Amino acid sequence: MTFSPHDLLPAELRRSWVADGTCPGLDLYSLFRARQIADLHHTAVLDAKGKLCYTALDRKVRCLATGLRDLGVREGDVVGVQLPDNRNAVIADLALAALGAVALPFPAGRGPLEAESLLRRAEAVAVIAAIEYRGSHHAADLHALSPGLPALRDVVAVGPGTAPEGTTAWSDLMRADAGDFVPARPDPDSAARILVSSGSEAEPKMIAYSHNALAGGRGNFLASLIPDGKPPRCLFLVPLASAFGSNGTAVTLARHGGTLVLLDHFSPEAALAAMREHEPTHVLGVPTAVRMMLERPAAESEPLPPPTALVLGGAPLDETTALAAAEVFGCPVVNLYGSADGVNCHTGLGGTVPPTSASGVVAGRPDPRVAEIRIAAPVTHEHLPDGQIGEIVSRGPMTPLCYVAAPDLDALYRTPDGWVRTGDLGYLDADGVLHVVGRLKDIVIRGGANISPAEVERELRSHPQVRDVVCVGVPDPLMGERLAACVVARGPGVPTLDILGEHLTARGLERRKHPERLLVVESVPLTPAGKPDRAALKERLAESPRQAQHGVPGAHRTP
Repeated sequence: MTFSPHDLLPAELRRSWVADGTCPGLDLYSLFRARQIADLHHTAVLDAKGKLCYTALDRKVRCLATGLRDLGVREGDVVGVQLPDNRNAVIADLALAALGAVALPFPAGRGPLEAESLLRRAEAVAVIAAIEYRGSHHAADLHALSPGLPALRDVVAVGPGTAPEGTTAWSDLMRADAGDFVPARPDPDSAARILVSSGSEAEPKMIAYSHNALAGGRGNFLASLIPDGKPPRCLFLVPLASAFGSNGTAVTLARHGGTLVLLDHFSPEAALAAMREHEPTHVLGVPTAVRMMLERPAAESEPLPPPTALVLGGAPLDETTALAAAEVFGCPVVNLYGSADGVNCHTGLGGTVPPTSASGVVAGRPDPRVAEIRIAAPVTHEHLPDGQIGEIVSRGPMTPLCYVAAPDLDALYRTPDGWVRTGDLGYLDADGVLHVVGRLKDIVIRGGANISPAEVERELRSHPQVRDVVCVGVPDPLMGERLAACVVARGPGVPTLDILGEHLTARGLERRKHPERLLVVESVPLTPAGKPDRAALKERLAESPRQAQHGVPGAHRTP
């Protein structure tokens, strides 16, 4: 079933970016083939199985593409992919690009209800899934859903293990004779991938990206962090199936001819071991993952091979984490502000740690070769002058085509001339640097007063007894909502709400913004996409109200 999303950007803008060289004007598989031909035996993937060079990877890609073609997958078809981070995920990405199909990756570990929603709304004709991953049986679960998904014809089961009855074994497809395979040549401005974002909607948002937006816009982002122009070696601490992870196959390999260093599952020990063994030039992850790594003794023993950059995004970065990471990893720490919806800005390699301001770590200076950023009035979309706080809006070479099967989201998050409404509040200073100060939606409303969880988290992370913290709003019959701090303690002592409140007062945070509930956790739970799982923390607060309010001295405050 051909997927033909409409482009909300003016066509002349897209054409101008190809004409001036900002975007390559080639599809992802053609770009990858050019890299393969230029350096036949350069290492493309390093995973638990070892090294895989570009030529061996291309051979596997063509076999899978032939097998999928024989199943009936055609140019423009949407195919779901739910695989852990290893070579198979990369092979699937490139095989779908070679067919001109549209990849719909979502991280391994996400449940069947969310998968059903994605596959149904995208009208996916097939899905490639792991037989078993950390106790989940994705292939069997997705096959069980197929009767309710009229467009879904095939479930491809990826081992190890035996393919469930009714599914097609990946190993069978990989034995296909690719001798007569001829790659498709899709329009570079047509859809190549659907990014998935949890957002605040009832169902995950799906955003369609073109070949040019990925290899061009997102490719230019990574290019700005490669000072010597040599192919990068990127260690991804986030799933390739996440929005952040879309900088993997399409950008690191197809655009830059680099190497992907992949972990089937993130753990701080595995990440540190990969840094020592493979010496990546770039490490990409979320601040929570890096804070976990900083707590491991291995990070403080013999020095790690310093990367070119540690790129942190997906959640706000605080100054304390940035300083500690720069010291331990011995490289510049880059703060990346971005989202699946189509915004990107970062602080670059100009300093060891990102600059800060009264609003915390700055987002950086926007790059028009990636995404131009403006500040607009939230209701009228009127362009606001420098220094004035408004909604951050973005438009540029990495801007997506549209939301998938969601005209209501197009109307809500895109302006008539194609700008992406981020829902974030910020301002541009006189030097053109972007400062993010909060979110239009991500606020806790206590008795009619707005509290930014990000602001409170930023200040709490500077407390010596706090290793990590996530603040969430919890329902309250009197005040509507109260702010809860979910804290990972540093050292043997456990902070109390009184101790944290005194710290926040000393930092200049007014009393109404102080947390009124405290939950001490061993670690911050992460979503399959690698971000702090705020929903899980809210559930724990709801399930253990007595513990959260009274289990720690001073853990409950009255209005």
